[in-house]
Amino acid sequence: MKRRTFIKTASASGLACTIPPIFPNFYDLDYSTAELMGKAKIELFGEGINLREEAYESFLAMKKAAYSDGFDIKIASSYRDFYRQESIWERKYLRYTDEEGMTPLDAIDKIIEYSTIPGTSRHHWGTDIDVIDGYPESSGDVLVTEKFEAGGPYEGLKLWMDENSVKFGFYLVYTNNPRRRGFKYEPWHYSYAPISIPMLTAYRKLNILKLLQKEEFLGSEHFTTGFVKTYVQDNILDINPVLL
Repeated sequence: MKRRTFIKTASASGLACTIPPIFPNFYDLDYSTAELMGKAKIELFGEGINLREEAYESFLAMKKAAYSDGFDIKIASSYRDFYRQESIWERKYLRYTDEEGMTPLDAIDKIIEYSTIPGTSRHHWGTDIDVIDGYPESSGDVLVTEKFEAGGPYEGLKLWMDENSVKFGFYLVYTNNPRRRGFKYEPWHYSYAPISIPMLTAYRKLNILKLLQKEEFLGSEHFTTGFVKTYVQDNILDINPVLL
């Protein structure tokens, strides 16, 4: 199927948010706290892909299928360890507080519109990807919502992913459901459910407040019990329900 034909015929209804997953072989493994928080060394596969092996193999199959329909799935971001997430967090914190004059609490609220607190990111797991289409030319930040909507350079890929990503186990994480709280809509962020669901199950057993209280990155001293509780409910758990 050619690219233009697919854009004209594909439904934009967002099937990735509605079709229930069918994964008979969930991993029944114990994940360490360090692994869940991105502090453990894990085996990753694929140059520039960096996913756990099963997720990597499924991604390659999805990429091949998309290529036959005229799209070149490129990974803008995949695995990030705790320390990489920490650097992203602190860079934004300094920009908002020092350069833009925000209060620490306002800066934290601004950061968590799109970025996770270090140690709480799904990108720590080697299961999640941010994707774009490698064919269209695009300048500036590629992970911008408008670029995945009608008329944007990645419109066609987004429609293709809506129709096909679940066949390969990849589900949109932060949907455009108006009732969803937490992180804003991310049309580029997909998760390999056969592994990420059991990892989230293990992650939910952790005492996140206690773990974050041990960290000393910029702004962490402002994390109250109430803030962390709300963050867990809204940003970690208020996601595409098929991933819970």
